[in-house]
Amino acid sequence: MNATLEGPYTSRTTTGRWLLTGFVAGAIAVLVFHQGTLAMLHAIGLTPRGPFSMQATPPLGIPQIWSLAFWGGVWGVILALVVHRLDGPRLVFASIAFGAILPTLVAWFVVAPLKGQPMAGGFHEAAMATGLLVNAAWGLGTGAILLLFGRSHVPRYA
Repeated sequence: MNATLEGPYTSRTTTGRWLLTGFVAGAIAVLVFHQGTLAMLHAIGLTPRGPFSMQATPPLGIPQIWSLAFWGGVWGVILALVVHRLDGPRLVFASIAFGAILPTLVAWFVVAPLKGQPMAGGFHEAAMATGLLVNAAWGLGTGAILLLFGRSHVPRYA
């Protein structure tokens, strides 16, 4: 038996397809939306960090960009679980809010201290704004990809 998620534009979206799309959407959104926003913020001087860092990340020495893409995919699965009942603009707006809030808070208050970095970018406004903006952009990209490719768009007729 195949588990399904119900949505307004589908009668059968398999859970596996939806979650796989969430992972792929999250990873792609890191590479395009998250890093694209970081590039723009870096170009205007808001952040010293540039996009697509190949710096090794502990403990495996994986380039930072690939680590970010992987974790973007993991967050994409979580996002897909949260927004599975939404469609259209509501799905995208919820994805932007999710991206701006949850991954940002985890990065600020869990990941940064684990890496020996100051919480919330040391509470510097530019660093905090950067986190919010790049993660909101990730949410936009992930939500848009989920909307476009996550389920079949055959309208259900009652």
